Amino acid sequence: MSRFTEQAVLLWSRVGTRFMPFADTATAELPMARLMRLALFQVTVGVATVLLVGTLNRVMIVELKVPAWLVSLMVAVPLVLAPFRALIGHRSDNHVSAFGWRRVPYIWFGSLAQFGGLAIMPFALIILSGDTHAGPALGYVAASIAFLLVGGGLQVTQTAGLALATDLAPAAVRPKVVALMYSMLLVGMVAAGLVCGQLLANFSELRLIQVIQGSAVLTIALNVVALWKQEPRNLERGESPPAREPFRASWRRYAAEPGALRFLATVGLGTAAFNMQDIVLEPYGGEVLHLGVGSTTRLTALMAGGMLLAFAYAARELGRGRDPFRVAGQGVLAGFLGFPAVAIAAPVGSVLLFQAGVLLNGFGAGLFAAGTLAGAMSRETHGDGGLALGAWGAVQATMAGVAIALGGAIRDAVALLAADGSLGETLTGPEAGYGVVYLTEFLLLFVTLAALGPLVRSAYTGGTMLRSAAFNEYSARPAGM
Repeated sequence: MSRFTEQAVLLWSRVGTRFMPFADTATAELPMARLMRLALFQVTVGVATVLLVGTLNRVMIVELKVPAWLVSLMVAVPLVLAPFRALIGHRSDNHVSAFGWRRVPYIWFGSLAQFGGLAIMPFALIILSGDTHAGPALGYVAASIAFLLVGGGLQVTQTAGLALATDLAPAAVRPKVVALMYSMLLVGMVAAGLVCGQLLANFSELRLIQVIQGSAVLTIALNVVALWKQEPRNLERGESPPAREPFRASWRRYAAEPGALRFLATVGLGTAAFNMQDIVLEPYGGEVLHLGVGSTTRLTALMAGGMLLAFAYAARELGRGRDPFRVAGQGVLAGFLGFPAVAIAAPVGSVLLFQAGVLLNGFGAGLFAAGTLAGAMSRETHGDGGLALGAWGAVQATMAGVAIALGGAIRDAVALLAADGSLGETLTGPEAGYGVVYLTEFLLLFVTLAALGPLVRSAYTGGTMLRSAAFNEYSARPAGM
């Protein structure tokens, strides 16, 4: 090999580790091919998220004329199961099966629930469209059941799947492995947003049903591939299972850790701030800026793209030993720019400003999620990865559901007041309801930043933050590695 070739290879290896944040995630125990195959379960979660939060909520509100508050409740229905994510994680930590599996049964039954909900959804839409003799009440019930199955299934799948990834990965690379898992979620959202947007560019009810049915088949197929030979069978564990610690005792130990409750409160506030817009984003683009179904569906892909960039940036910063709560704080600062841009887009009539705000909000939400997720991982100290990730996911999903429900209710209430002139002559259009939602999110970001501050300080003083071995190892690496 010539001297020039050697220098070129050395330069490329440095570029790879510096600008490709997941290049060094694979290990001998968990090679990249196996890791990427496992991450397919996150792709199906991303597809379901785009359908529920993006495409279906816009179609039901704009095309089927279902009230926004009712659609927001349907989207929020699955989140009644969100507080149980910590319990699901704990049960998967201690699950006993004949094969000694812990995570596989939960991922599989979560996948079946996703498939069942997507299989029911087309029939619910047929009833809501008025093409049957059944009343709309039956359509509302069927749609709620479908949303519950899909949303509940993806929560179970995601909680157990992330715990399985944590089990398989060596401690030194766990932060990057979980960041990669969430990046694949965003890849699934981007791909689903682009594909669904293209397929629904010439919208019809039949085409929408075909898209939903195809998503159901894709979910089962990808999750089977993702699970194949991932979790080793442990027959000794099945024959002589370890003593199961009660959930209450595990939760008390977790909650007693310094800063744990403040951490969970911060996760809840930030999640509410970034997710209240989810139910109104596409209707806002359709009703106020007059974008078509395909264009508004691509908004979800744009937001997911911003989140994907955020996870790549966060993985690089965390790999260099950056405090995870500082990364989360950067996400809040990005939201301070994104939400005003989206709100101002309506009065100035700028689609480009609207899209820029959506991208910034996605970037901010991704940084906040990545930072708090890394913070959650750093609290896993007793082999209870499922509980730690479940607690983070429970608070995040619960507050996302509350925020989504409030977003739809606020939009409808303010729009009603604006329509009858109660808000004055200047606030009479539909944009008034959306503007109040974005203003509320902007104010919540200030509260989140105030709650986040002590966590950032404690991470440097050593007062409350418990760092894992993985973070210690990353902190010891030279910059740029």
